[in-house]
Amino acid sequence: MKHHIEELLKSALAALHSQGELVTDLPIIVIDPTKDKQYGDYASNVALILAKPAKRKPREIAELIVKNIPKSSHVTKVEIAGPGFINFFLAPLALASIVPAILAKGRDFGRSNIGAGKKVIIEFVSSNPTGPLHVGHGRHAAYGAVVSDLLATVGYVPHREYYVNDAGRQMDILAVSVWLRYQEICGEQFIFPANGYRGSYVKDIAVAAEKQFGKALLLIGKAVFHNLPADEPEGGDKELYIDALISQVKKLLGDANYKKIFDLSLTLILDDIREDLRAFGVTFDEWFSERKLTETDVVDRMIERMQKNNLVYEKDGALWFRATDLDDEKDRVLQRANGQRTYFANDLAYHINKFERGFDLAIDIFGSDHHGYIPRMRAGLQANGIQPDKLTYLLMQFVHLFRGGAQVQMSTRSGSFVTLRELREEVGNDVARYFYVMRKCEQPVDFDLDLAKSQSNENPVYYVQYAHARICSVYRQLAEKNLVYDEVLGLANLALLSQPHEAQLLSTLARYQDVILSAASHFEPHQLTNYLRDLATDFHGYYNSHQFLVEEATLRNARLALVSSVRQILVNGLQLIGVSTPETM
Repeated sequence: MKHHIEELLKSALAALHSQGELVTDLPIIVIDPTKDKQYGDYASNVALILAKPAKRKPREIAELIVKNIPKSSHVTKVEIAGPGFINFFLAPLALASIVPAILAKGRDFGRSNIGAGKKVIIEFVSSNPTGPLHVGHGRHAAYGAVVSDLLATVGYVPHREYYVNDAGRQMDILAVSVWLRYQEICGEQFIFPANGYRGSYVKDIAVAAEKQFGKALLLIGKAVFHNLPADEPEGGDKELYIDALISQVKKLLGDANYKKIFDLSLTLILDDIREDLRAFGVTFDEWFSERKLTETDVVDRMIERMQKNNLVYEKDGALWFRATDLDDEKDRVLQRANGQRTYFANDLAYHINKFERGFDLAIDIFGSDHHGYIPRMRAGLQANGIQPDKLTYLLMQFVHLFRGGAQVQMSTRSGSFVTLRELREEVGNDVARYFYVMRKCEQPVDFDLDLAKSQSNENPVYYVQYAHARICSVYRQLAEKNLVYDEVLGLANLALLSQPHEAQLLSTLARYQDVILSAASHFEPHQLTNYLRDLATDFHGYYNSHQFLVEEATLRNARLALVSSVRQILVNGLQLIGVSTPETM
């Protein structure tokens, strides 16, 4: 219906253009559902947009537009409101036409081809494989999964990718932490480093290492800690200490033995992450290894290309990227004086690789601490001949858990955090998926565990799912009364849906396609959760105010057709979020 109104306005504007009344370029026509039905069903501000370029009063333009709008059986009245808004009042049957459209398409209702098959690579979660996923990673997982599915619904081809940071310092800290716990299992005693990973999962991996390797990796004596700088508890620098310890352990174990503990740690944690995400309903098309990327020549080729473009210079033995030439705040190191590539160099090469693989667009769903990373990455892409606007960053704010009104404190390094698995076990997948995408990504999520487990109208997941369960109960009652739903009869009598609650439901149903397109285009799943809450509210109001299984067959089946279409939209919308649709509650 929104598209139909857009066509009416385009026709009116074209007529005015041919008459010489409006000689400006036609604007993008914006049509929105009205919040107050006394102002109609839809409204457009096109007259206000045209006022400045046309150098005429918006209300005067609105009057011209209204006079030239073609007659339509779907529109009963067009009015001008305020400074020049154009309000459209729809005929009852025009609203009712959404019901057969929904029932005909079923699960496919809401799908479109706006994306025209463009390939989009969506990188999300990408947590360092140094421990289990925590509740913050869960938000990234849910958000990325829903954005991917929304894009697929409107015609894009999403590729879901997890970038495995399996190289670099954090993985070395994990490997050494595991090896030290392995040493303890084998009977050695020492003070655990302040900057080591302390979670219980580290001990679990160490147990697995002892079972697999026996005491083959044990180093007896004080050689491990000989001649190291002071750690933090002794007044030293914990960063310098852990780096020195890593170097010492690598030297003492040798490359082959160190690789055994490193690979075991990586494998077990990645297996755990994969299983955790799979159980959460989140899957990836590819797990892309940073280590394998650095083993290719992609970083070398990138630096050579940038050198040819005079965008790399040498300073103090290091190679620097002239990022300031491309609007970054400062130049960036690509290769340190010791020949080691920086994380930025590897990450930039990885993003270039995304486009070399043929993707049209790239979306990165990262934590809010990556805000300063965006300019340098876009500058790097531009330096390699890639349009920066092909990369979109969605920065996720933190998740705060509350229990009994008090915030649950968490620390990743110390191991005192709530894992995604623990959250799922406590509140269930449905609640976690829904709560995670109820807010814009740039807004923090306050996750109230008590609310999440409550069966009340205040719990949005329960409230929406209960609407679906209520509809299913209507059909069970229908069978108990030995009655049969006649869809053909119901669709033939939609004109009987004349009650205000019915008009409101029809109007909300008609918004679904626009909500899906907007949510996908703006990468905002919360638009869909807000819509589902509105739809559930409208249905609960209808359910509480009217009997569906009335004696008159025509009205009964018309109402059943309406609630059947509501059920279908609830199924479609909840499926996109990854939430189930229980038939009883």
